Parts: sequence; C-alpha cells; structure tokens
Amino acid sequence: MPSIQTGPAARGLHFVYIPAVCTLIAFLGYFSQYLFGSDPNIAPGPLSRRQSLTFNALLLCLWWCYYRACTVDPGRYVFPSSQQLSPPSSSPNAPLSSGSSSSGPTTTTTTTTTTTRWCKKCSRPKPLRAHHCRHCARCIPKMDHHCPWTGNCVSMQSFPDFLRFLVYANLALAYLASLLWPRLAFVWSDRHLPAYLGPSVGSLAGLAVLALAHLVTSLALLIMLVTTVRSWVTNCTMIEAWEMERHEAAAARAESAGYDGNRHDDDNNNNNNGDDDGPFWADDAAVLRARLARVEFPYDIGFFANMAQAMGTRNPLRWFLPVFGGHPVVDNARPGVGAGWRWDENGFNDLPGMWPPPDPEKMRREALQQRRQQRQSLNGRDGGAGGEGEGGFLVDYDAYRTPEELKAAFAKRQHEDWQRRQRLREMVRTQHGGGGIAAELEEMDAREAGRRRAPWTNSDGDRLWDYGVDEDVEEDRPASPPPVRGSDPDDDDEIPLGELIRRRKATRKDHDDED
Repeated sequence: MPSIQTGPAARGLHFVYIPAVCTLIAFLGYFSQYLFGSDPNIAPGPLSRRQSLTFNALLLCLWWCYYRACTVDPGRYVFPSSQQLSPPSSSPNAPLSSGSSSSGPTTTTTTTTTTTRWCKKCSRPKPLRAHHCRHCARCIPKMDHHCPWTGNCVSMQSFPDFLRFLVYANLALAYLASLLWPRLAFVWSDRHLPAYLGPSVGSLAGLAVLALAHLVTSLALLIMLVTTVRSWVTNCTMIEAWEMERHEAAAARAESAGYDGNRHDDDNNNNNNGDDDGPFWADDAAVLRARLARVEFPYDIGFFANMAQAMGTRNPLRWFLPVFGGHPVVDNARPGVGAGWRWDENGFNDLPGMWPPPDPEKMRREALQQRRQQRQSLNGRDGGAGGEGEGGFLVDYDAYRTPEELKAAFAKRQHEDWQRRQRLREMVRTQHGGGGIAAELEEMDAREAGRRRAPWTNSDGDRLWDYGVDEDVEEDRPASPPPVRGSDPDDDDEIPLGELIRRRKATRKDHDDED
C-alpha cells in the first residue's frame, strides 16, 4: 500500500491533488487569519503586525517552493547518437569501470562511470540510480519517487525544491500552531461563561475544523519531512531503501540455505508433472547464492558530502533559500562522466558499480527460462524434429539415426504427452468435478499463475510500482529485439507438419548423397 509520501498509485491524480493542496494551504493560511480577526471574542484578538508579517512571509515562501516543486524539470538524459542505437555488450555480472579505485572504506574517490542496465521503453542505457517513471514516461536521474501531491518526480534536480517546500510547510504549520492553540486554550478556559460572552457558534465550528485540519496536516507533513531528511542525510532514495530491504532479505535467506536445492515451496509442488517448476537454483545453487552475497550501499559518502551532493552546492547558506538556492543539473554535455551520470562511492564494496544488487525474482525467471529452453532442446533431439540448437535443425545428429529410432523417440514423446494430459484430466476431475478441454485449459492457466510469484513487497507492503517505477522495462543487459513469430524460417511452431517432413527427407537425402 502506498505511503503518505507517495500517495495513491493511479495515474492522473495530480489533477486532483495539486488543487487540493492549494486549497488546504489557503484554508490554513488565510482562513485562520480571517477567523482570528473577525471575532473579537476569540482571545487574545487579531494578529499583531509582527505576527501577520511573519506568517505571511512564511506563506509566500511556501507558495513559491511548492510552485517550484511542481514545475521544476526532474531531469532527462540526452545520449549521443551512437549510444542511442548501439546498446552496450557487457554481461550482466561484469564489473563496471571506474575512474579510480578506492584505497579504503573511508575514501570517496571511487566513481562509477558506466552501466550495463538497459531500459526497454526508452531503448537506451539506464544510468546508475535512474529509473523509468511510468507517469513521466522517461528515465529519471536519481529518482526518489513520483509524488502525486506535486505531480512531479522527486529526483536529482527536483529534490532540493521538494525539501524546501516541506521545510517551509512545517515552519508555517509550527507558527500557525503558536497562534491557534493559545486561542483554543482561552476558549476552553472560558467554557463556563454564558454563551453570549464567548465566540459565536460559527467561530467555534471554524476553530474546531481549523484545529483538526492543522493536526492532521502537521502529522502528515512531519512524517514526510523526517523521511525526506533521512534520505538527504544518508544519500539514499526511497527506491534505494526499498532495494536495500529486499537485498537484506534475499541475502539472509541465501545465507540460511533458503535458496538451495532442498527448498520446499510453491516451486516444487508439481515436480512430477514434467514442467519447469522445480527449485530454480537446481545445480547452480552455489553460483546464484554467490551472486546474492551481501553488498553494501555505496553512495553514502559522508554526512556533509551527502547533503552537498543532493543540494548541488557546498554552501549551507544556500540550501534553504527559497530563491537562488539552486539545484544540481544533469550534465548532458559529458555523457557517462558528468553530473547525474557518475556517482561517488564510499569504497566499502570490493568493486565499484555493484549497486543495485541482483533481483532474486529476475534471477529465478531467467533460470526457469534457461531450463525450459534446455528441456525443449533435449525434447527436440529425442523426437528427431524440432530441435532448437543454434542452427535450427540438428541435422548432424539426426542424420545417423535410423527410421526405427526416430519412430521410437516420437512414440516415447507421444506417450509422455498422453500421460501428462491424463494427469491434468484427473486433477480437473478431482478439483472441479468435470472435464473437457475448457476445464483442462483453466487448470493449466491456474498452474501457470501459481508458478508466477507475486511481486516482492517491503515491510510496509510497498512495491516499486507504488513509487512510480515501471518495473517491467528494466533489464540488467540490453536485450535483442524479440523474434516475430513466423518470421524465422526455422520456427517449427509456425511450419506445417508436412513441410517439416519434406525438409527432413530432403536433408537426409543430401547427407546420403555426400556419403
């Protein structure tokens, strides 16, 4: 479930939330002043000149910072034409190059300059700490989350204005509390006086609504300020905090042998059905557990350095200026090495560029896909047709098999398919009390849905989707364009059986002629 800071996950709600925030600011800021000055029975009376100037100055700063938080560009990457068309060819586990290596965990000279991540929607490399926002429809540098309250991403470029907005909002609320609660105390102390000597019913109702709105808003914005300042001080975005929690859980489970071949969960409930739902580590348990070794968060480079990097200046006097405060800007003039492309690391890891750690669910899907492809290839070889090696048909293998062997292999596969269908029919008959093709397909779909795990959530029940991240567009390495079905002349699923038999006869005849 989304938090107070991230809000609902639906798109387009900023058209409702931004006017709602403006209405709330106007109600708390200006209706309160009108209420204090319109009823002389609300002690201690209207605001003094000093109080009015201070409160309205805070409101002016709040309005400007909120406007900036809503309108500042969260940043975009501009790639050279060579990088737009040619994805990098590095492997998903290859270490990233760095400008210079660190001599110890206390230095901050290690920097990351390249990436092997790839965005399928942008069709471009995904720089480190960037994520594809499903609302902004582009990769956002150092994306923290997409905030519906501002209709904008909190990112490398917009974080300073978002932080200033929260600071001035909490200051304005704190000052309003110093004005509101003494008046409520006077009303409570005079509660035994006759009604005509105290505030009117309308004023009392206004004070009650104002106090309730102030209390709820103060609590929500205080939580937002605390979480944002924590991200500021530790140089860790909300998305990276989510990744850290997921990595800690996966590493702890791997260290306790939770991902080994003896695991008993939903993945091995149907091992006897001939499908790919066994323990996905299989024989590669040691290798995959090694990939899940604990990785330290590398971007926490020190208290002051973290804050200076986030605000774009090392001058603390400019950090909270509503105007002329500035913010960091993505340096697209130097792709790969400029600001927003390269990030200082603390050197606690053995190599630079080890963050983010591998996603266990992606590793599981990749392992299952590889096992499925290997099994299909082996089945194709046993059947003598439909082998899916590098070159399509396995001509060299099948050329030395007799017709009797080919028939026996085909009969074996046919018998296995018949047994699998029988098991499915039994399961359908037992669980649904019926049969038929439709019920069988329903059962197959249910088994497939059961194998697909629900996305991982943190302790608060949040997914990356709740932060605005498009989870399905990121890959650890650039993917080749997906094949179009029917476009490959060796795609056996799209070739009629008669054509396959004709090709096999022609292939065997050619080999006989060569002999």
